[in-house]
Amino acid sequence: MYKAWLVFRKDVQQEFKTRYALNAIFLFAIVTLTAVSFSIGAFSAGPEILSALLWIILFFSSMSGLAHIFVREEETHTADTLKLVTTSSSVFIGKLLFNIMLLFMVELLVVPLFMGVMNFVIYDAFVFVLSLVFGTFGLAGGGTIVAAIISKSNTKGALFTVLAFPILLPVIVSGISAAKKAATNAPLVLASSELQALFAFAVVIITAGILLFDFIWNE
Repeated sequence: MYKAWLVFRKDVQQEFKTRYALNAIFLFAIVTLTAVSFSIGAFSAGPEILSALLWIILFFSSMSGLAHIFVREEETHTADTLKLVTTSSSVFIGKLLFNIMLLFMVELLVVPLFMGVMNFVIYDAFVFVLSLVFGTFGLAGGGTIVAAIISKSNTKGALFTVLAFPILLPVIVSGISAAKKAATNAPLVLASSELQALFAFAVVIITAGILLFDFIWNE
């Protein structure tokens, strides 16, 4: 676990030097939110549409930056060094933690802005926050493993989103449904299936990533 922490700390230090992933995600999210607000207006959409728009913005914003975590290793030719000094599971966990941190930082900015600009009212904050937390772990887990797969490809950006979308579709669908129920003040029991789906997906995708990463990383 200590080696995973070292990988995480290295990525944090590199990111705050270049701010590549942060700038890409923040700019995409802000531009998309601005375009959506001008297109549909603040009061013309119900909770179903607003829930879908929120998760679409979160998904595509994350896709614009999560791949960089492994692409950077290939571009700077440090992947081989990592293979020598640490285990594959430590690399995966360290980079997963970085992507989770990155997504939480984005959500801290994007979600309040979206709620204010789009007049998106949440009645059950517990369900909403829990869905965001579970969804973030799912997005980060799936995004990290797909980023490792496409890091050696020539068309990294386009290929990353294309491969990640079908894998992460359950997160988007369950997240939209949970946000809709949180916005309509539905009882917690009615949102339990979505929360269970988000939690189960996060556990499965992260576990699968840890088990399969050695084959991907050392190919």
